[in-house]
Amino acid sequence: MEHSGNLQLKLVDGDAGYVLEDVPHLTDYIPDLPTYPNPLRSNPAYSVVKQYFVDVDHTVAQKVIYASTSKFFWFVFLSPPFIVVHKDDPRGTHFRRAGPRQKVYFESDEVHACIVTCGGLCPGLNTVIREIVCGLYHMYGVNKILGIDGGYRGFYCKNTIDLTPKVVNDIHKRGGTIIKTSRGGHDTSKIVDSIQDRGINQVYIIGGDGTQKGAAVIYEEIRHRGLKVAVAGIPKTIDNDIPVIDKSFGFDTAVEEAQRAIDAAHVEAGSIENGIGVVKLMGRYSGFIAMYATLGSRDVDCCLIPESPFYLEGRGGLYEYIEKRLKENGHMVIVIAEGAGQDLLSESLQSMNHQDASGNKLLQDVGLWISQKIKHHFASQHKMAINLKYIDPTYMIRAIPSNASDNVYCTLLAHSAVHGAMAGYTGFTVGLVNGRHAYIPFNRITEKQKNVVITDRMWARLLSSTNQPSFLSHKELAEFKKEKQHQHQLLDDENCKDNKSEPKT
Repeated sequence: MEHSGNLQLKLVDGDAGYVLEDVPHLTDYIPDLPTYPNPLRSNPAYSVVKQYFVDVDHTVAQKVIYASTSKFFWFVFLSPPFIVVHKDDPRGTHFRRAGPRQKVYFESDEVHACIVTCGGLCPGLNTVIREIVCGLYHMYGVNKILGIDGGYRGFYCKNTIDLTPKVVNDIHKRGGTIIKTSRGGHDTSKIVDSIQDRGINQVYIIGGDGTQKGAAVIYEEIRHRGLKVAVAGIPKTIDNDIPVIDKSFGFDTAVEEAQRAIDAAHVEAGSIENGIGVVKLMGRYSGFIAMYATLGSRDVDCCLIPESPFYLEGRGGLYEYIEKRLKENGHMVIVIAEGAGQDLLSESLQSMNHQDASGNKLLQDVGLWISQKIKHHFASQHKMAINLKYIDPTYMIRAIPSNASDNVYCTLLAHSAVHGAMAGYTGFTVGLVNGRHAYIPFNRITEKQKNVVITDRMWARLLSSTNQPSFLSHKELAEFKKEKQHQHQLLDDENCKDNKSEPKT
């Protein structure tokens, strides 16, 4: 059974509780589109690849499913290599598997593609641009590719950059984005007018959740006008806070570079009596960079993230822990994510509700604030003299080129987007789901943010590594566990819904 609640929701249900959250296709609103053999058939680079084309029924499971009946237990282990072929087999949520199809909906000479980057900088932006261009050119023979200069606002002006494999050849070795970026400036009607006037029929949009929301609106306007234009998103956030996908590009590079700042703070703190190194890392609402950099470093004594409340004064507070660590080791390193402790800032600062062009609340510098609070506390208490060094490597991390791991990931993301657009899919974003690349509806990655779950094992590993207190009272801990159990119950109820039939063995 197929049904769609709105333009962004397209569900396919199976008999055994299988749910495919599908992405739109050009044929949904332009019937009888002609198809063409995929040019990869005659591409010598892929002539030796066995079963290169992805079957139209192949999907990727979002999660591991554990099911049971009254007679026996039924376990379906959906490990990363697992591909779902038939919709009447496993239960749970699935997404359409990414990859090249046997038939495409664009002839090579017909394609006029454009690429746009929006929002803040992130390692890997240039690599994604490079691989979209090279993928279109070398795999599909596309010659007309434009770079929109300056984010969404670039659609309003005449400034574009012709992108060829020669132009983008070395850009992956540089940070930033060669086609520039901006925040805000999203006028959907003007953007689609520009796309239509320029004869563009494939749009590749690289950006965070706000950018992807804009991409969804652009897709809807294109569909409303009945245009044969594929819209593909590549999600970008250095904070790794996009839901559904395993991780976002640039995250590995950010963690690696963050460790350099931690190493510097550790050297500074360890080279003087009662030295304290404070490092502020990215993480507006999610503390993934701080958590993974801390675990990777092993030189951190305390990691503070937005998801885990902490307090300064009194028994079990941060001040007490700092004093304890200094007496034990003579120095310590504190890592704090930019969104942590915002509730502890003064009332006057909290009332300043300024926003950037993307609508994000401008956070106060919690690293500088907590450094001053620590200095003032120990100076006023006359307990011990401390030497504190504060390091904020944010813009250094954002501006560097991606490392080898991220370069590979960016390549796969770019190629997945190209394959999807050529196959006629639209209104989708690409990402790694349960170890496999998939096409995901825009609404699934913009409906909420992914956060560190402080009742999971990874956060427990961090607490064990740093030996820091959790800063949670027994009551707060019980509430966190209760909320997590409630979320698991909702998930179980969703998985069991409409699954009355006995599963196959």
